[in-house]
This record gives sequence, C-alpha cells and structure tokens, in this order.
Amino acid sequence: MSESGYYAWSKRQPSQRAQDEQQLAKRIEQVYQASRRTSGSPRVQAELRDQGVRCGRKRIARLMRQSGLSARRKPQRAHTTDSQHAQPVAPNRLNREFRAERPNEKWVTDITGVWTSQGWLYLGVVLDVFQADA
Repeated sequence: MSESGYYAWSKRQPSQRAQDEQQLAKRIEQVYQASRRTSGSPRVQAELRDQGVRCGRKRIARLMRQSGLSARRKPQRAHTTDSQHAQPVAPNRLNREFRAERPNEKWVTDITGVWTSQGWLYLGVVLDVFQADA
C-alpha cells in the first residue's frame, strides 16, 4: 500500500454501512440493557422488528459479539439431595404422628437454599408442632 493511499484512507469519513452499523449497535445495546442483559440475538431481533427495524439475526449476533454483549443464563439448579448413599439415616422418632399434647414435646425442622442475586441464601426453620385448641 502506498503512503499516500494510507493517509487518504485514514482521513476518509466512515462509510454509510459503518455508520448504519454504529447506530444499529446503539439500538441493540438499548434493547439488551432493557432486558436486564438476558436477551440474546433472537430476542433482540424480535424486539427490534417490533420497533420497525429490519435486520438479520446473524448481523445482530455479530454486532453483539463485537460489543461484548451476551445473554446471561439462568443459574443451574443445584441437586442437593442424594437418597442413594451409604450414610446412616436418622431414626424416624415421630412416625408421622404430628400431634403433641403440650408445648416443647415435638419439634420438626427443615433447611432449604434459595438462589438470590448475591448468591445462595440458606433458610432454616424449626417448628413446635403443638397447636393450642382455639
């Protein structure tokens, strides 16, 4: 490439296609942010189509890739129960009889994990099964 050709190229205005893609990339970014970063190229294309913008999904995917935009995936559910184990099992002391004659006689517990935006939150519950007659 000649030196004069390089400088002519470097001073040239962006092409109409490049300008159109820059505007489209801005609209893609707006749709992506409005979806809380969960939409991939098919959903972005559908939203742009609803707004009257005609564009191919592969073009949108390319522009999203160039901008570093990718859909956030839902966290996979953790499988926490394994009933096929060799560990000892606690005895069933209540034998499904959940009526208590007085308070502090029978207690039941459970624990569960809840996924939040800040990670796993563990919730433990302890209940006295005694119910006073109304």
